[in-house]
This record gives sequence, C-alpha cells and structure tokens, in this order.
Amino acid sequence: MPDRSLYPFAALQIVVAAALLLWFTVFYPGAWDLQRVIGTALMIIGLGGIATARYQLGRSFSVSAQARQLVTHGLYAKIRNPIYVFGTVLIAGLVLIVRRPALWAFFAAMVIVQILRARREARVLEAAFGDAYREYRSKTWF
Repeated sequence: MPDRSLYPFAALQIVVAAALLLWFTVFYPGAWDLQRVIGTALMIIGLGGIATARYQLGRSFSVSAQARQLVTHGLYAKIRNPIYVFGTVLIAGLVLIVRRPALWAFFAAMVIVQILRARREARVLEAAFGDAYREYRSKTWF
C-alpha cells in the first residue's frame, strides 16, 4: 500500500495537473465539435489514470528505473506501466484538441520512448525480483 506521507505531494501534483488541463481545455480556441469533445474526454481519462497509478505506486514512484517494491495491486494488477499508458491517452487527447497533424509524429516518438523506458524498467525489476516479476509480467499487459 502507498506510504501515507506521500499523499500530500501526490495530491499537489494531481491538483496542479488537473488545473492546467481544465485551463487548457476551456480556453484553447476553437469550436467544441466531436473531435474536441473526444480529445477532452481522452485527456480526462488519461489524467485520472495517471493520478490513480501515481497514488497506487506510492514510494515506489521514481523518475529513473529503480526496484523499491513490486507493486501489483490496483491498476498494476492488469497493466505493468499504467502511467505510460494513461500518459499516452492524455497526449492523444491533447493532439486531437490542438489539431496540428505534425504533433502525431511527436505522439509516435513518445510511444517509442515509453516502450523503451518500460523495457529498461522491466530489466531492473526482473533483476531485483526474479521469478516474482516474471510471474507478474505473464499476468499483465504492457
């Protein structure tokens, strides 16, 4: 379970991200058509997923690949890298709202980087947790 001392920090991150998302979505120029509504929905889903995953990760959260604890509950019971998955969903929503086709290249590059980061993290976790991680990996997606 997450360390309760991290709740205020994680909550602050989530509140700031939500405020920025709300500001961007409301004040970005353009019509509220189906594409913008879908983009906004994807951004909300992405932010909600990131917030949930960050909360569930607790002290195991780090920017670089580290093996503090094998988190297998909540979203992590189904997805090994939910922050990457939901971050990708959020960026897809952003690209839909902004309507700049060139940003899809950024999106594709980001997906490649996330896959490479996930592989690096998998190697670190497998080295630290061995069979427990391999079993976990066999039961989860990405």
